[in-house]
Amino acid sequence: MGKALIIGAGGVASVAVHKCVQNSEVFEEICIASRTKSKCDELKAKLDGGKTKISTAQVDADNVEELIALINEFQPDIVMNLALPYQDLTIMDACLATKTNYMDTANYEPEDTAKFEYSWQWDYKERFEKAGITALLGSGFDPGVTGVFSAYALKHYFDEIEYIDILDCNGGDHGYPFATNFNPEINIREVSANGRYWENGEWIETKPMEIKRVYDFKEVGEKDMYLLYHEELESLAKNIPGLKRIRFFMTFGQSYLTHLKALENVGMTSIEPIEFEGKQIIPLQFLKAVLPDPASLGPRTVGKTNIGCIFKGKKDGQDKTYYVYNICDHQECYKEVGSQAISYTTGVPAMIGAAMVMTGKWNKPGVYNVEEFNPDPFMEELNKWGLPWVEDFNPVLVDALPEESKAKESELVR
Repeated sequence: MGKALIIGAGGVASVAVHKCVQNSEVFEEICIASRTKSKCDELKAKLDGGKTKISTAQVDADNVEELIALINEFQPDIVMNLALPYQDLTIMDACLATKTNYMDTANYEPEDTAKFEYSWQWDYKERFEKAGITALLGSGFDPGVTGVFSAYALKHYFDEIEYIDILDCNGGDHGYPFATNFNPEINIREVSANGRYWENGEWIETKPMEIKRVYDFKEVGEKDMYLLYHEELESLAKNIPGLKRIRFFMTFGQSYLTHLKALENVGMTSIEPIEFEGKQIIPLQFLKAVLPDPASLGPRTVGKTNIGCIFKGKKDGQDKTYYVYNICDHQECYKEVGSQAISYTTGVPAMIGAAMVMTGKWNKPGVYNVEEFNPDPFMEELNKWGLPWVEDFNPVLVDALPEESKAKESELVR
């Protein structure tokens, strides 16, 4: 069917590569490219010998000319950007220059500002339309599957969706006192930023971890979850008509929050450069270097993730609620592709999104978020490739939960 250039060789890229090789009917040929070619070669060595032809390359994703040269040499049908979100725009520039389809799993973020928003990438819409190529933004799980879930709910179960709550629960245990399940730099920037949610046409800001609820997640149990800002709120608020409110909650254990607070208090989560022994260093980047590599957590992580969306709205004039979610087992993921469920739940939708574009099911010139396409073929593929979904038509709503006392919360934000 076609060729994909995969940029990145971390945990998510590793899962996506495994899945592309499994889906050899669509991915006849892939090239894995990264700054560190040895990581790409390791992946190739693991997976060579199947129907998918694999090659590797060294590329600096910050360098547009290097990217253009590689794209021209390999001639892919799509570039799968599984590198860092700081590199989205350089890779999009290279795709524009070579008229190649583009896909990523996380929105662009400038390195010097913790600012998660789509404006920079949405600005490319006309240029991608003129070039006749598709840019698919945020084809991971959240963002990604949560957007597909939203489009699916609207298409099949609602005339109007008024409220969406996205719940992201990781019930996994890796045995470390403090470690992050994906890139520590991105993870800590997300968690230490102010929370935000969208209601009645405006953004409402909260202190970090100010809003807490306890939710009983199927197959995981009761977990503390906190309101965060997450980038799919921005695209869903724009693309789901009639929406009155959308929020995002993520679970955290007390040990994680206590460690994070201590690190914040001593300045280790800062992205402002400081001078150390005559060199400029960024504390958060140094912290990333001393924390366990998320890719190393796979063999030691046990438990499950449960990620989904609760919708409330109207159908035929009647109130309606609907919850759709996926449960993923860390150890099962590790057995299949050698990584934990956080990378798995992002890497599988990355492969599916690329396949949607390559097969023409999701293919129109311009820049789009996943919820702007027909959700049905993507939902079918989730069941096929390892992320089956579960539906609940009578869920416990977040608003029905008791609010945690502010006294408890304030201990975390002091």
